[in-house]
Amino acid sequence: MASTVHTLTLAQLNAATPADVVTLLEGVYEHSPWIAEGAATARPFKSLAHLKYALAQVVRQAKPQQQIDLIRAHPELAGKAALAGHITAESTVEQNTSGLTHCTAAELAQLQQLNRDYNARFGWPFVLAVRGPRGTGLSRTLIIETFTRRLQHAPHDEQAECLRQIHRIAEIRLNDKFGIDPTLGNQILDWADALALHTEVSGGLTVTYLTPAHQACAAQLATWMKDCGFDEVTMDAVGNVVGVYHGTDRTAPRLLTGSHYDTVRNGGKYDGRLGIFAPMVCVREWHHQGKRWKHGLEVVAFAEEEGQRYKATFMGSSALVGDYNPDWLDLADADGVTVRQAMQLASLPASAQAILALKRDPAHYVAFVEIHIEQGPVLNDMDMPLGVVTAINGSLRYTGDIIGMASHAGTTPMDRRKDAAAAAAKLLLFVERRAGLDHDKPAGPSVGTVGVLNVAQGSINVVPGRCQFTLDLRAPNDAQRDALAQDVIAALQSICARRGVQYHLEMTLAAAAAPSDPTWQARWGNAVQALGLPVFALPSGAGHDAMKLSHLLPQAMLFVRGGHAGISHNPLEVVTNDDAQLAAAAFTQLFTHL
Repeated sequence: MASTVHTLTLAQLNAATPADVVTLLEGVYEHSPWIAEGAATARPFKSLAHLKYALAQVVRQAKPQQQIDLIRAHPELAGKAALAGHITAESTVEQNTSGLTHCTAAELAQLQQLNRDYNARFGWPFVLAVRGPRGTGLSRTLIIETFTRRLQHAPHDEQAECLRQIHRIAEIRLNDKFGIDPTLGNQILDWADALALHTEVSGGLTVTYLTPAHQACAAQLATWMKDCGFDEVTMDAVGNVVGVYHGTDRTAPRLLTGSHYDTVRNGGKYDGRLGIFAPMVCVREWHHQGKRWKHGLEVVAFAEEEGQRYKATFMGSSALVGDYNPDWLDLADADGVTVRQAMQLASLPASAQAILALKRDPAHYVAFVEIHIEQGPVLNDMDMPLGVVTAINGSLRYTGDIIGMASHAGTTPMDRRKDAAAAAAKLLLFVERRAGLDHDKPAGPSVGTVGVLNVAQGSINVVPGRCQFTLDLRAPNDAQRDALAQDVIAALQSICARRGVQYHLEMTLAAAAAPSDPTWQARWGNAVQALGLPVFALPSGAGHDAMKLSHLLPQAMLFVRGGHAGISHNPLEVVTNDDAQLAAAAFTQLFTHL
């Protein structure tokens, strides 16, 4: 639904009495004037984003019963009150926008049963921002799918999700009151939707290196970059799509930015791609306005980061830092197609010489910055749309094998067993406990995962004689990572010695941590503050192209909140138009204040 222009302004709100603030913000939060009243103490509001944040903080600091009462103030979707017209004007608009007043008999019966089941499980009505990530309305099918999925949540998790949905409802209502339409955010979401049409599978998003879907994405990105007004758009020898927007001083070093456009299998639309679209939409605006600055901008859509088709990762960004391994050209995929052959099929040079020539000269750049969806729940939990990354965690990965003795489950006494799976289970619990001890480390917490446990030739009536496992250990700096690994390996040795079993452990990956450059981290902080938001700093537990670029240039990242509790590498991955708009605005602040 198009935004309706209203006369409400921040100047009015800042000059109003506390009672008038409540009146001006009536209807933003359903039947809950106490929220506007509490937020009034945070004035003067520096921006609409600041107002939204202040309102959310009032709810965050409220007593648990107040939060429950806020949820219960919302009407059921297609419930009796809605059908009878006994809900607020704002809720009426929202339910109309999603067609909930035009349900078929079957849809209405399903929604009413879901309402009954949900209330019986949680004791409050199901709350969903039915106008969706871009404010134009979710389909009834998607609403019913979401309703069904969230019925499986634990009560604590569902309460938190209801409050997040309430804040999104309030955000859209505020946009209406202020006559705001996040057009840049809408464009980013449009591009994400359109690029996701290129996929290797039906019913999901999978784009792996140099497949036809991948090549179609590259061609589409190049077309969009040209349409945006980039002065140069090229595809390089590894399939990176590179757009350059020149500065007024061609001799001045450029700012380098970008992210990857390949995906994991059955992934989301914003992982990586958000960091391409946000600077693209900024260039489009600057080009339309005829604006240039001293420094130029180079946006790189990296061709490969996820390591899905071949046993190599960061092939796109590795080429830019001179770290591309020529042996990768001979890697083969599951069908026996080598990287070299895939490059030839994609009309790329397929030569180490051409790839090594892509290395950038650091003297020609001021830094590398990257915008990325958080891929985690922290910003969501804090009601923060943006976060400044302090460091990209370093990681160590291992494959392991514990060898005990397979024996009869009925005749082997418990104190005589050499159970390899039990030893692995002990290790798993130690990893969980030891990583948790770092939760309050100054640099950020550590994490540890045993992602694979496999009892080879296991049987229900046999004591496991062998258990294969993996370890993934991460921390914000290498010293903290290495201390975690040292303790885990010592525990493995001790566990196996006590239980009389043997083990084998092999390191498969060692990635150094990439602390953000302090100056550029501060620049991102300044950009966020310029939008009226507080600076929230957090480490990244995931790997990013910025890790590679840090070998060559100062690097710093900006995280953008993801919906659905921050889930990523999943079709549920989502970003709102408002948060995408803020990301573009922050990038503009960063670049134009070099």
